[in-house]
Amino acid sequence: MSPLSRPSRFRRIGLCVATGALAAVTAAAPALAADPHPVDHRGEAHTSAPASDELSASALQREHEARQEAQTQNQAKPQAPRKTYKGRVIASPYLLLRDKPTRSSKVVGSVEYGTVVNIFCKTTGDNVDGNNRWYLLTDGTWAWGSARYIENIGAAPRFC
Repeated sequence: MSPLSRPSRFRRIGLCVATGALAAVTAAAPALAADPHPVDHRGEAHTSAPASDELSASALQREHEARQEAQTQNQAKPQAPRKTYKGRVIASPYLLLRDKPTRSSKVVGSVEYGTVVNIFCKTTGDNVDGNNRWYLLTDGTWAWGSARYIENIGAAPRFC
């Protein structure tokens, strides 16, 4: 081999450094792409507000349980107790409970006429006889019931 066709020592070192840098970037790329909460230049995580049709009862239940667990861990700080809301079912013979605040969502249970239920919060959803409010009920299973068929006992529930 002639001396002109052989790469110089510096050229070989540069090639090795470039190859190593490319390998490091390639290895780190999947970890960077998998970050579910990218951080902008101010250090704040990007979050998106859920759409009203994404208000699944199970997601709100998990969020509520996580808050309760955090509250029990921080018992040194006294906090005001959460207000509970109650309502009476006025649908005859029963009220269908759903997994989302929509008329087309899956039915997950029912509550008989006259039953007093515990209400966690309210939101807007599908219109039922002119009423677009839905209540998240916490009796047994977390499920949505149309506010059209639940009569408030006391104060109206807070929004979710």
